[in-house]
Amino acid sequence: MGLTAWIAGVATAFIDKIGYPGVLLLMTLESMVFPVPSEAVMPFAGFLVAEGRLTWAGVVVSSTLGSIAGSLISYFMGAWGGRPFIDRFGKYLLLDREDLEMTERFFGKYGTATIFISRFVPVVRHLISIPAGTGRMPLLPFSAYTAAGAALWNASLAVVGFYLKQNWERVMRYSHTIDIAVVLALAAAVAFFAWKHVGRKRRRL
Repeated sequence: MGLTAWIAGVATAFIDKIGYPGVLLLMTLESMVFPVPSEAVMPFAGFLVAEGRLTWAGVVVSSTLGSIAGSLISYFMGAWGGRPFIDRFGKYLLLDREDLEMTERFFGKYGTATIFISRFVPVVRHLISIPAGTGRMPLLPFSAYTAAGAALWNASLAVVGFYLKQNWERVMRYSHTIDIAVVLALAAAVAFFAWKHVGRKRRRL
């Protein structure tokens, strides 16, 4: 079994075992400051829809509720903790002040619509709720923008997974090439982490 097939098997088995509550929990973490990418969750939920183990409605609703819950938690982190929280605990979550400053600039540039736009932007979507909370953005529009963006993004990823599973045998014909791409992507992620965190520490010395 190739690396890609193994990852797909483990991920779908995990989500299948815990079902909709698991999708909700993982997407709650994804919408907070935890490094849980939706790209690593929702396509495999789509796999299970293709297999008839989960339904479209259940996947979209549970993932969207999780995104709203995580975003609200981060919102109140911003309202009650804000920058000091990231300064103290961000290093344990692969985040730091520069990430938050970038997100604050993004929020300042695009305003409340950022809450919707950010669902499609890596890193920013994990942090955007904090400046929204710090700025005391009204909860109703915050929740509405979050729900709309999260539902669209989560459903899109699930659809990708659905069609990948439907064409899995065809995809696996190129498994060797895909495995190489996955290894390169993982190596790039490790290199980025080292540059971002180790490099920043050295520059601060």
